[in-house]
Amino acid sequence: MAKPYPTIEKVKFMFISSRAFIFAGMLAIMAGCGVREEAIKIVNHNPLEQVKSTLQNYVNGQALTSEVTSFEYMVNEVRKSSPEKADILKAGLEDLKSASGAALKSKAKALMAKLGIEAEAPKK
Repeated sequence: MAKPYPTIEKVKFMFISSRAFIFAGMLAIMAGCGVREEAIKIVNHNPLEQVKSTLQNYVNGQALTSEVTSFEYMVNEVRKSSPEKADILKAGLEDLKSASGAALKSKAKALMAKLGIEAEAPKK
């Protein structure tokens, strides 16, 4: 007649087998969760890049639009690195607000020259 319950040896074997199976499963899961280190470059922002882009658009014939509201921000950003250029920029941008057409183009080009920014040839 067969015993209704498993023997102690079978219980021990099943217990050890199940623990080994769980341990192996955890190892497999953790193997996919490796730590990767990635270097992130921090780019120093040159505040004159935004100024150059904006003035170049005027040189290329763009009229004054909503970017006028960001003039103060641009001046403040330039002031952090070059207070002298910020003063020149502030006066020049105030002058641009009253210009349009060919006058806007020439004043923008002149302001770029005062700031030491080279104007690019207009794109066609």
